[in-house]
Amino acid sequence: MDRQDLLSKIADLTPENFGAVALEVFRFQATGNKVYARFLELLGKKPATVRDTLEIPFLPISLFKSYSIQTGNWDVQTVFTSSATTGQTPSKHRVRDLTAYLANTRLGFCSAYSDPSEWCTLALLPSYLERSGSSLVAMADYFIRLSPYAQSGFFLNDLNALQATLFECIEKEIPTLLLGVSFALLDFAEQYPMDLSGITIMETGGMKGRREELTRSALHRILCEAFNVPGIHSEYGMTELFSQAYSQPRVGMDSRFVPGPLLQAVAREINDPFAPVSYGRSGVLQFIDLANLDTCSFLATEDIGKVYPDGTFEVLGRLDAAELRGCNLMVE
Repeated sequence: MDRQDLLSKIADLTPENFGAVALEVFRFQATGNKVYARFLELLGKKPATVRDTLEIPFLPISLFKSYSIQTGNWDVQTVFTSSATTGQTPSKHRVRDLTAYLANTRLGFCSAYSDPSEWCTLALLPSYLERSGSSLVAMADYFIRLSPYAQSGFFLNDLNALQATLFECIEKEIPTLLLGVSFALLDFAEQYPMDLSGITIMETGGMKGRREELTRSALHRILCEAFNVPGIHSEYGMTELFSQAYSQPRVGMDSRFVPGPLLQAVAREINDPFAPVSYGRSGVLQFIDLANLDTCSFLATEDIGKVYPDGTFEVLGRLDAAELRGCNLMVE
């Protein structure tokens, strides 16, 4: 199976054939990705013996800090980097085709909401804008460029301008997404409490060391009270995943994320990363992301959570001793 054939199969992906396509991607990466191939060799896992996605070993995302994770030989178009506090090593995810990455972010948002071209996107991502290589900024910038509304844009530190723009969007009844990192949304809530009942507010996680960590439920409660909204939306993403997942306010399911079409979550035992756990039980979250065709699609995170029969997942916490970084997690 060559890359072009796999791209065609991924383009025609359905929930029913996800597993079969994932197995083909596994075999493609097991031979074409030197780091992953070595990882499998050290585990004594022969790709030919893998007959089910449950048997696939997942590469620890920490290896993105010290290795070039690529399947095949290709020119790097850009590099996404994770945020890292002083003394920490950032993850680096090499991108073969930025256009394909952006198209997948659009696909994921469409599957959860509607096309970004129908929205006014207001991005409050100060810590991400202040460094280079953020995949979240790339996505937000793409959504802003897709938007037909002149009000769309980034707001670095000008909260007064953000307030004025929100008032304008409400007055003109423009469908508006306020996308913000947690600490910046909290700052905005404290300084500019206002009625945003017609606005979709979405947090991307991350206090970035700027504020005391809060549980997601506590953060949402503060934002709901400050902005007079019934619920807060969430985005789950990380440098190592080219796909995203979204959580919408729904009765009994506020904390569950719905993965994008190319993303599937599994949970493994905390003390045994190769042993799956049953639905609804806590484990280490691992992901199959077919958007990562040119890097590695089988990744073990440092997040603890639960996966449910409908494919949704919940994030509960972080593995002990795992580095704090900018992915969407606040320990419950």
